[in-house]
Amino acid sequence: MPDDAEDGRSAPPPASQGRRSAATTPVAEHDAAASCRLFLALWPTPAEKEALLHYQRRWSWPPTAAPVAAERLHLTLHFIGALPRSRLPELSTGLRVACDPFELVLDRAEIWPRGLVVLRATSPAAALQQLHGRLGEALQALGLSLEKRRFRPHVTLARRAAGSLPPLAGVELRWLVSGYTLVESLAGAAAGYVVRQRYD
Repeated sequence: MPDDAEDGRSAPPPASQGRRSAATTPVAEHDAAASCRLFLALWPTPAEKEALLHYQRRWSWPPTAAPVAAERLHLTLHFIGALPRSRLPELSTGLRVACDPFELVLDRAEIWPRGLVVLRATSPAAALQQLHGRLGEALQALGLSLEKRRFRPHVTLARRAAGSLPPLAGVELRWLVSGYTLVESLAGAAAGYVVRQRYD
């Protein structure tokens, strides 16, 4: 999934506000003509994030490994890519879809190519697949194309981590999901994540 592209090259976001770990931030008028790099994601609550960090710390990482910082932990639903910032109001409205509350169980750790360590759901909830599908339809209705890669819901724990050793004990982290977020990945001196819209 694309979160290995969007969450590893940015610095921590601003201090969090509200229930989730990043805050919805309005777009300044002087930024309206610029482009922005966007994705849709599930964001962990503070308790869910702490559980992820606890599990992450139990791994044995090689010197080359780059564990994902707490502020960057999330599950990507759709990677949107670069768009004119002027489209943000349209996207904020057009990407609102039904989201039935569900439980997400992250219970399988894997090491993917290029040393990407992920925690994924062995049996994703049907409601998650439905949410992903509805958002895909909303993106297409906005004239945006979808990624061709199969949706494999996961949270990235570390990069460049080939040869890492997982904890001996298994894992079963549970997220109670009742919404999703539209997130901007900033670049340059302002690098970080900004939640542009929260859908609860």
